[in-house]
Amino acid sequence: MATLERMDWYDIARTTNWTPKYVQEDELFPPELSGTMGIPLEKWESYDEPFKQSYPEYVKVQREKDAGAYSVKAALERSKIYETADPGWISVLKAHYGAIAREEYHASQSEARMARFGKAPGQRNMATLGMMDEIRHGQIQLYFPHEHVSKDRQFDWAHKAMDTNEWAAIAARHMFDDIFAARNATEIGLMLTFAFETGFTNMQFLGLAADAAEAGDWTFSSLISSIQTDESRHAQIGGPLIPILVANGKKEEAQRLIDVALWRSWKLFSVLTGPIMDYYTPLHDRKQSFKEFMHEWIVTQFERALVDVGLERPWYWDQLLDEIEWQHHGMHLGVWFWRPTVWWNPAAGASPEERAWLEEKYPGWNETWGTVWDVITENVRKGDMAQTYPETLPVVCNMCQLPVNATPGPAWRVRDVPHMHNGRLYHFCSDVCKWVFEQEPSRYEGHLSLVDRFLAGQIQPPDLGGALKYMGLAPGECGEDAHNFAWAHGHTHGEHEPLKKAS
Repeated sequence: MATLERMDWYDIARTTNWTPKYVQEDELFPPELSGTMGIPLEKWESYDEPFKQSYPEYVKVQREKDAGAYSVKAALERSKIYETADPGWISVLKAHYGAIAREEYHASQSEARMARFGKAPGQRNMATLGMMDEIRHGQIQLYFPHEHVSKDRQFDWAHKAMDTNEWAAIAARHMFDDIFAARNATEIGLMLTFAFETGFTNMQFLGLAADAAEAGDWTFSSLISSIQTDESRHAQIGGPLIPILVANGKKEEAQRLIDVALWRSWKLFSVLTGPIMDYYTPLHDRKQSFKEFMHEWIVTQFERALVDVGLERPWYWDQLLDEIEWQHHGMHLGVWFWRPTVWWNPAAGASPEERAWLEEKYPGWNETWGTVWDVITENVRKGDMAQTYPETLPVVCNMCQLPVNATPGPAWRVRDVPHMHNGRLYHFCSDVCKWVFEQEPSRYEGHLSLVDRFLAGQIQPPDLGGALKYMGLAPGECGEDAHNFAWAHGHTHGEHEPLKKAS
């Protein structure tokens, strides 16, 4: 029998909807889990997935990806990348693994929800493969850093971070739980795969793979590249859902869900990817600035994707463009100043050469952020190190769970956006975070930020030491300056002393 061409059999093979005889359709696909929005079953069958892949093909390709990544790791195990790499790059690895690895497992549960409860057969098919993708991503990103745990306890946070009350882990869980765990199949398709993965996951993995190759970390580059090729495929699950929603009068609902997820993703990546690209990655290894990457992948490509599926730019687009200029600089400064509260060693990235690069990429940096680093630099040079450490906690937004910040200098714009709801006063970093809360107050109103917990007496003793204990940060795990303050004395990356850490 002759072999059929793919398109002769694929549609038949994946058209798996049927008319149930023994249960009602809503029992088979509960609306609260499927997210049907009242759209009939037959309308969902118009879903046309862009990646048409059979299970045998999937297994073959994934086996090759795994073999490639693990082979590179095995071949380079004696390269001593941990011992020879710039400490800033080592911090990139620690921050990435702690923030991402366990959440990859988390995402597999969301893919499984789409695989079981999605009304569109094509969505269920793609999500089944996506579920296996995310399991692989979690496993491989826990395996790779494990070899370094015996050398540096901070690498253990690849597995530990999401089980703690560390502030960055709280912020990550708050966002991921919102768009991964507590949503139905349609909402997950829009918020996780379309908004989060099409825009921000691709940016994280593409940018890191390029920077890793430049830094000579071919193990990490190979790992991240193998993951990104998966992400680029299952990130397409959400796109075909949107024309169905638009055609059936649900454009407003789709727009709102994507607007919420895009803003929430932006906030988290401003504290993760922004500092990594513009401050931690060694200067000579940086391929692009964070702003340049954002404009390429979000402002240009994601905007085009929105228009292609019949949606509009988010209503807050101008504010997003404005924050791209400065938000991550404030997040970086805050992470560095509160460095004992993170599981990696933040690189200041404030040597004369790095400041010149920042001024070139962000005109006006020296007159704004530079003035703050001037004070820090002077304190380091005088040996007044107490002035470079925090004494208490910053004001934290009740939505993104990140510190409220803005550009310093004459145009000081830091604002707290208060909101009273059911007798409780909430504090937001922006009108957009407040707007997200107002979309579904019942979803968010019970959560306490780290500062709320501090004020409620949950953190004892009520000081920085008590906060570190509450966050689960033990001696030897608390962050320190990655380069032992060499930058403050005019030295660039590569001219530092080895980092001295407590045992």
